[in-house]
Amino acid sequence: MIICPACKEEIEDDSHYCDQCGQALLFCNQCGRVGLGRRCTHCGGLMVSPDDRQAKQQAESPSVAAFSSNISTGMDVSQTGLPRGGMPVLTLANDSLNIRIVAMNGAIIGRRKGPYTHFFEQQAYVSGVHAQLKYKPNSGWCVTDKHSSNGTKVNQRALQPDVDMTLNNGDILTIANVNLQVIIR
Repeated sequence: MIICPACKEEIEDDSHYCDQCGQALLFCNQCGRVGLGRRCTHCGGLMVSPDDRQAKQQAESPSVAAFSSNISTGMDVSQTGLPRGGMPVLTLANDSLNIRIVAMNGAIIGRRKGPYTHFFEQQAYVSGVHAQLKYKPNSGWCVTDKHSSNGTKVNQRALQPDVDMTLNNGDILTIANVNLQVIIR
């Protein structure tokens, strides 16, 4: 699933248009993320239509195409559609704020930096660089506060800056004043 850059609704990965708002989708030719405009806001690559993207993938080897088609979700997915290396999928959700984030290993959560800025840019209490999500093979998904102004909490327990906190299914991750339900599958 991908998030429409215009209306922020979750839509199918193979969509050419958002089925909620009708926005034509564009994908970065370098990192594969969905977005608007001529250049990717994440890496600066050119934004192309899905038809141009599919033509490029068909010209590449099958393993590269399988990887490229799943970059927008942030997961390294095998041709079976399952995450490689046993890495479970982490989703952070707040239905009342229309937030549904599929985590990317190493991604920054913030108002100004990271792949989720469109969820937090209007949240004044969220720092520009607030927290970071990481996957560790021995302990699973973790969150790290990045010296945020208004703090990061897991189940109302405040995190110390630069200290990893393991996330478990059902936890509540609080980024400043935004509560996110932790879903791990």
